[in-house]
Amino acid sequence: MRKIYLIIIVTIQLSCFAQNKEVLYNFTSIPQASLVNPGADVSYKYYFGIPLLSGISVNLGSSSFSAYDLFANNGVDFNDKVRNIINKSSANDKTHINQQLELFSGGFRVGGEGSKSYISFGLYQEFDFLMYVPKDLAILALDGNRDHIGKSFDLSDFNLRAEVLSVLHVGFHKKLNEKLVLGGRFKIYSSGANATSTKNSGFIYTNQSDGTPNFYTQIIASNLEIKSSGIATFTKDEYKGSEAEDIVHNTFFNGSLGLGFDAGLTYYFKENLQFTASVIDLGFIRHSKDIETLTYKGTYNYEGVNPNFDNINAPENVLGEFEKAIPRDTLYNKYTTWRPVKFYSSLQYSFGESRSSADCNCKVKTTRKYANSVGGQLFLMSMPKQPFIAITAFYQRSILEKLDFKATYTFDAFSKKNIGLGLSGTIGKFNIYGLVDNVLEYRDVSKANSLAFQFGLNFIFPESD
Repeated sequence: MRKIYLIIIVTIQLSCFAQNKEVLYNFTSIPQASLVNPGADVSYKYYFGIPLLSGISVNLGSSSFSAYDLFANNGVDFNDKVRNIINKSSANDKTHINQQLELFSGGFRVGGEGSKSYISFGLYQEFDFLMYVPKDLAILALDGNRDHIGKSFDLSDFNLRAEVLSVLHVGFHKKLNEKLVLGGRFKIYSSGANATSTKNSGFIYTNQSDGTPNFYTQIIASNLEIKSSGIATFTKDEYKGSEAEDIVHNTFFNGSLGLGFDAGLTYYFKENLQFTASVIDLGFIRHSKDIETLTYKGTYNYEGVNPNFDNINAPENVLGEFEKAIPRDTLYNKYTTWRPVKFYSSLQYSFGESRSSADCNCKVKTTRKYANSVGGQLFLMSMPKQPFIAITAFYQRSILEKLDFKATYTFDAFSKKNIGLGLSGTIGKFNIYGLVDNVLEYRDVSKANSLAFQFGLNFIFPESD
């Protein structure tokens, strides 16, 4: 059981990355750029994405080790590999998986031929997972407390949230003048399954009495709480359905509901100097369906000979006292979770004359007049302990009339050499794009600390001159 627990912890840690979409941000020849800034300077007569293929994104990675560190055939015992990984990790190391699938999307101009107002809409499915590495609990599971007499194992290391949800959204943006574009997006969240445990505290402490080597004092102070919605039904003995099918059913407006909002802007200091900013997922979900909260709260104090907790010599009185001191309670109260809020901003300088585009008017103003752009981006995301921060430098070029390229270099907690590449091309009305992060890691995926990609297919109908 100890090994299973450790493998679960390490496997989860192999999939960690933040929701930063630095290549997509302000890459405005791609309609999906408005999802990370509803105030992006885009214009079109109308567009629509190919259902299920317009936006697919996956982020995988690791903050402190790679799959090679765990599974390399190098003669090192597996338990030693796990121990090395745990020892070099810290309780502030976090794991984060994010996946999105756009089911449908579209947008169109409103207000007449000369209007600069646009409406966009869509529906996407999202899976989001965040977990801080429970280092103290992993050490306890791996080594036990025999070699850690006098150490206090911190239960607050157990900190996670996971959710499967769908997001229905409608956005509006307007170019007020040649300098300013404002936009907003309203969202309805539908949570198919949620698990949250982010406000835990307590400790496990064992000490040995002087002069009595077999006499121990053990204190367990527990304040653990795990909230869930859309999951409890699956744990019942009488459940005979399909978990995957029922989660999908709940995800699309049959689960717990919530509301959210995005806002963004683009501002031109000069014709070739642009500032953008956006805040994404400022919202909440009120969990009210299939809800269950498990609590383990109390204090247990044991003094005496170290008990042997095995099937043969199980000390029933000790176990009974423990369960009485720290009981497992089940509550059925509604609860609210807040979405992880993302903040983007960028400063962009453009230069070099671009070829004219007589039949395509779907890019930012600067890329219509300038072939090259350079600049920097800032990304922040809320997390339970401290915000995630990423800084990006980028270069963007219009290679041909309808072929655009973007390269990024990102510095964050997961990687110091994250080079991203993006390409967006349009043939007739058909747009295809592909974005990749950490391209250097593809030389040997097994040693990669993080991998991310996104691609999609759209039809864009540009403004006529």
